This record gives sequence, C-alpha cells and structure tokens, in this order.
Amino acid sequence: MSCSRRRTWHGAALAVLLAAGTLTAASPGARADAARTETPVASTSPVAGVRESVVRVKVPLPGSAGPRPAACDWLSYLRYRAADGPEASADADRVLVAQPGILEGAGAFDSVARNTVATAAAQGRHIEFWALDRRSNCLEDRTGIASGDQHTAVDYYYRGEQVDGRTFEGYADNGELGWMARLGIEQTVRDQYDLLSAELPDQGARKRKVLCGGHSLGGVITGYFATADFDGNPATTTDAGHNQCAGYFALDTTVSTSLGDLSGSIPDDTNLPDVGLGYGAVQAGLDGGVLPRSLSAPVLLNPETMTLLAIAGLGALQAPAAEADLPRYLPSNLNIEATNRFLFSKDTATFLTGSPGVKDFRLTNAAVLGALLDDNSVPLAFLQSSVGFFDGGPVVDKNFPAANGSEQQPGLYGTDYKAIPGRPHGPLYTWRDYDRVGDADDPGYRSADGTPFTAAGKEVTDIRELARSLAEQPLDFTEQYFPTKLVTDLELATSPQVKKLVVHPDGLTATPTLTALAGDGLLAGRVPADLHPLIAPGYQHLDVLTAASVQNNGGPEVVSTGLARFADSPKYPNSPNSPNSVN
Repeated sequence: MSCSRRRTWHGAALAVLLAAGTLTAASPGARADAARTETPVASTSPVAGVRESVVRVKVPLPGSAGPRPAACDWLSYLRYRAADGPEASADADRVLVAQPGILEGAGAFDSVARNTVATAAAQGRHIEFWALDRRSNCLEDRTGIASGDQHTAVDYYYRGEQVDGRTFEGYADNGELGWMARLGIEQTVRDQYDLLSAELPDQGARKRKVLCGGHSLGGVITGYFATADFDGNPATTTDAGHNQCAGYFALDTTVSTSLGDLSGSIPDDTNLPDVGLGYGAVQAGLDGGVLPRSLSAPVLLNPETMTLLAIAGLGALQAPAAEADLPRYLPSNLNIEATNRFLFSKDTATFLTGSPGVKDFRLTNAAVLGALLDDNSVPLAFLQSSVGFFDGGPVVDKNFPAANGSEQQPGLYGTDYKAIPGRPHGPLYTWRDYDRVGDADDPGYRSADGTPFTAAGKEVTDIRELARSLAEQPLDFTEQYFPTKLVTDLELATSPQVKKLVVHPDGLTATPTLTALAGDGLLAGRVPADLHPLIAPGYQHLDVLTAASVQNNGGPEVVSTGLARFADSPKYPNSPNSPNSVN
C-alpha cells in the first residue's frame, strides 16, 4: 500500500447502515491449495472455560478481481471453543457460524460467543462458535490498538509514531479499492462456502453439525446462503447452501431474502448510488471508480471513526474510572469535530456553534465510551447497546438530532430518551455500569417531562466487556471498509443478474430456525408472530451480541442461553421445548 494514502470519505447516508441483507451467488471460484494459520488469543474475559483463536485460511480471489494486498486472499474468523473440548472442529458437537452486520467485524460477537460456548459446556456439550470477518477487513491496521495503550494508539494513527517497527500508512482511498468493486453478495456467500469446505471437508458432517446464522445484515446473508447453489448445477444439491447447515439462527434480524422486516428503518434522505441506472451501469460505476467502492459517510461512519471507537475502548479498559484526556489528546480535524458535535450536542444550537463541546466536560474513560455507544446517548439505533448511564453530576435531555419523545425516524434513532451531561467545566462525570442501575444510590435521572431515562430492566451489557471486545480482539468489532456492492446488490434485488442467484428458494425452510430479537431493537414488534421469536427484554440492537453473562436479575443471558439450547437440539418454532420459547 502506498504511504501517500489520502483520508477520503465517500458520501452515503447514515441510514443505509441499518439495512440488513444482500443476495446469494453460485460462482465456480477456484480455491487455492490449503494454507491455514491458527493463533491463540489471550483474553481478560471473566467467562471461564473458553478458548479463543484467530484462524486465517487462504482462499484467493479470482485473477479477474485485479490487484489487491496479499492479505486479502485470506479469509479470517474468530474460533471459540470449550477449553476441555476436542481440538478438532470436526469433533465438536455443534459449530455455530455467524455472519456480521453492516460496519461490523468478527470482534463484535465476542461476548455472545463466549457465553454460548460456556453455557453449552456447563450442560455437557462441546460446541464451537465461529465469528466470521468479511474479506475486505483485510485492509484494517490494528497495530496501534494492539499496543494496548490509548496514547500510543493515537500517536500511531495521527502522529506518525512507529509501533513494533511499523508506521501507519493512512486509510485507503477509492482508487486503491478497485478489487472491492466485485465484493457483492455472490462473493460473500461463496467465501462462506469455501471456508466451510476448507475447515470441515466432510459435507455430511457440515449438514449434521453446522448452524448458520448472523446478526442484522448477517441474517439476510444467511438467507441467501441458504438458497444458493455452489457447483453451477441446480440438479445436484449436495453443494446447495441449505445442505451445509443443520439449522439457522438470526440475531435481531430474520433469515430471509427480503428486507421487508426492516422497512421503516431507512430515512427518506438516503444518498446511495442511483441504482435506477440499472445493474450494468452501477457495476460499471463501481469498476471505474465513479461510485465509492467502500461505504462510508463524511462524518461519524468512516474508517477513522471506527478506529476511534476502539481507541475509546482502550481507555475504558485500561482505566475506566480515570478522567479521560482523549478528546484533548486527539488532533483536531473536520471529521473528529463534526462527529463530536453530532454525538455530544444537546440541541441544534449547540451542534451549530460547537459550544459547549465534549472538551468542556470532565468525563471518565468509561463515560466517554458510554457516550459513544449507550442507547441513552448515541442517536443511531444500530450502534446502541445498554451499558448503564451517566453519573456524578446533573444531566439534561439530548434533543439532537431528534427530540426526546418524538416519533421522528424511530427506526433510525431509536425510541429511548437520550441524555447528556449538563454542567460544563463542572464535576467529573462517571459511568454507572449496567448492574448498578437501580441500586439504592442511583440518582434515578429523569427527562424534563418526568420520564425516567432508564431502569434496571433495560440495562444488560457490562461496559468493561464492551470495551474489551472493542480493544482486545485481533479482528475489529467495527468494520472500516464495507463493500458498497453489497448495498447495490440489495437495491437491485429484482434485477435478472441478482434474481438468478436465488437457486433453491425452499432452502429458507429446509431446516429449523432460531430467531432471537432485541426487545427494544430495530425489529421490535415487527417480526411475524409465526416465527415465534425469542425476545430478549430491554435489549438493543447490539445487546444481542454484547449482553453480560449474568443479568441484573441474577439470571443467565437470554440470547446465548437460547443459542445453547438450539445447538443442543435444533427444533422448529412450534416444536415442544423449542429454544424460541425461552423468555
């Protein structure tokens, strides 16, 4: 990669990141001779008895993809397994394979993966959980994050300081991403098939043991994987996607080839490439670089900001109660300033003037991370988790970009009331973790209209565990380079070029499915009742991945408990003792 990379951001609406889905493919796609690495991952997770490793398998793209970094001819995933279980995946009782959502990497599955494996192990079952990383994440440079120190990371990404003899080359611009112009749904499902074939060569074993699923976007990808044909001959079905899976699971999404369940989550001001041009014109635009090959926005949602979330996680992991200096230690640039204003403005006037800004408040490192990702702070629903609440000083309503109590774009912003510290240059604002909300010393903050901002039953994720997943994983929690072609394929679902990829539509119902939904998430109240979904009360969109193993009521985490039961014996929703009935 060139050292002269420019930090460019390509326009796309924030809302498109809520869309979950794409389309399936049947491509011959040759795979190279086996080449594989597996490296153990050290973790400070409190969940005992689980081993993690990062696995990389060489699966080259076809030569027609064009020049790309050597790392992008490898597929990666995080492998979680019971410490006392078999070393070979083929000997596990079950293998859960999870596709990530938009702007989401394998690291986002860390908590649910550990919780599921540990829960199954306690019941005498040795299962594995594979958190897949999209191929395009090969472009990410985690060197600064891997240093384990927040200041070192900032110096690496912004000040040209070396870490382990390496210098950050900058973020890739559109001209360097030509090979990503073909990373649509066809290549995405092909990658999953090739990876499964390489890691579990026995198709019969895959059909008996593998559960295929994902979160958000990953649920719809799973739907298209289920309908795919991978040898080019529909008459031979051993290779069909549904014959690689013993069951499906959907985490705050559905296993489907339709985006109908997510309708209403996308606002009217989308700035997607004009797919009205038709499939051929759009593909030509991607190939020629006229259209952005990686989906991002000028502020908030771009490679730089995704890296900043991990840097904030480092601080919350290192010293959660210490006063944060990150807002002042970061250099000033347009993206950082605009992102800070968007996330830390109590109203439109504050956003326009920038005063008071985040630098005017005293915050602990944990409070900084909470402000970035908590459902009572961050205004974008697909980034929300329930990790506690501000403490240590007065708070006020955050009425930007939508006013509390309004119905403006509820799918985009969520319905929970938002809050923000109310006294600049005042007290040190701390963070009350999920399991201390509702305690005797909880101030019980309320909105100006008297509505409580939160309650114990609505807080489910440990902020330290969220920080650990952001900062400790070798594969990112967030995704820096999401292929735009996945979105354009989605928008062109009725085009002949995409429709032909759905070869086995009956594959969607060929196996049992567990649908686990966040009670306060994107699909709350909108999923067909005949799916008999498992509902996780109080959960937000990310909580289905990040929720703590022990909940506020002292009970076990709901989603991983359901997954472990489903892995034990996959059943259809109406079957007796179906995991979908767990509440």
